[in-house]
Amino acid sequence: MEMFEVIRQRRTELGMSQADLATAVGVDKRQIRRYEANEAQPNLVVAKAVADALGITIDELAGGDSRRLNLAGDWWAVWQTWNDGQEVINPHQAHMTQRGDQLEIVATTRGTQEFEKGGYLWRGEMRLWDNEALMGWYVAAEGGVRSKGTMYFALHQHGQRMTGRWVGLSYDGPIVTGWAAMARSESEATALINELREQGEVKA
Repeated sequence: MEMFEVIRQRRTELGMSQADLATAVGVDKRQIRRYEANEAQPNLVVAKAVADALGITIDELAGGDSRRLNLAGDWWAVWQTWNDGQEVINPHQAHMTQRGDQLEIVATTRGTQEFEKGGYLWRGEMRLWDNEALMGWYVAAEGGVRSKGTMYFALHQHGQRMTGRWVGLSYDGPIVTGWAAMARSESEATALINELREQGEVKA
């Protein structure tokens, strides 16, 4: 893939307009249009700014083969949570946006609808390490909920599912933990967390 194709494809994946990218890079929108039409190529300083804005390396911008897993898109997340000491399994949908090794994740549904049973919207950030693990944090996105904490996931080798744990402040106390699983479908995510609960160990 050539540089002009990389710029156009990556910008589209990130939901950026040409004007958005131009602002992030510090050039005129017409210049981005020229890059994407293969009428011009950025100098090294501008290329570095373009790569940073797109969340990729200079090598990837130049069309080099990227071995990084693409985790962007829609996921099903299933959490083992607790309410007054009683286990609650909470499946819901989330969306990931990826810039290089940095990911933003936003819950798009509550799953369990009642706050007291673990149902709330949340957001977080994670970093991808060596295509093997994700580590990061989460925080409730609703004013009436104080939940916040950390997440760790071990990734399946193709990045289509992941299993791990969360630790944080929740309804049941200041330090609570539980299993977590994510996959592209609700049924697979639910099956993964049930396996974790039965076997008591993380398997990606």
